[in-house]
Amino acid sequence: MAIFLILAPYGAYSFLMLVTSAAISVFVASAICLATVAIDVARAGRSVKTLAAGSAIVFAAIGLYLALLDPQLGTLGVKLSVDIGIFVISLGSLLVRRPFTLQYALESVPAETAAMPGFLTANYVITGAWTVAALLMAAGNLVLLYVPGLPLWSSLAVAFAARNSAIYFTKWYPEYRQIKYGTPARALPTAR
Repeated sequence: MAIFLILAPYGAYSFLMLVTSAAISVFVASAICLATVAIDVARAGRSVKTLAAGSAIVFAAIGLYLALLDPQLGTLGVKLSVDIGIFVISLGSLLVRRPFTLQYALESVPAETAAMPGFLTANYVITGAWTVAALLMAAGNLVLLYVPGLPLWSSLAVAFAARNSAIYFTKWYPEYRQIKYGTPARALPTAR
């Protein structure tokens, strides 16, 4: 369920971009992010997640930009803005030495597991994978923006491959660490 709550705003945003305006898409995604924040706050012992709160701000800021300044910003411009926003959140969490995956991991593992030496490193690696995925998605949209002759599906293929690779890596890496280092299976967050 955790991975569903994490990815729900992006899934809704992607679907809505196909059937309605960009402004509605990003505002609904922002509302879903705020709902996931509320769900976390309602659960005892849960913290406000950097990714959810940051994504709510990114989606709302893009929506306000569309509503107030440039309602004609194209779909590619909106997608590129979202990808850059997610990249900044992810990279920023690494730069301030609090990888965004750490918040999810700390709430899903026992304290003794979180105290293990490789736990923090593993979260840096997983957050790094998501940062690279966001960068690849932004690059795919940027190329499509500046090389208009490319088919739209090429950007979608890059986004699909980058996101699914990051999801797969998030599931695979904890198992790899368990085999290589003998770390307990629950030492890292799992995508549920």
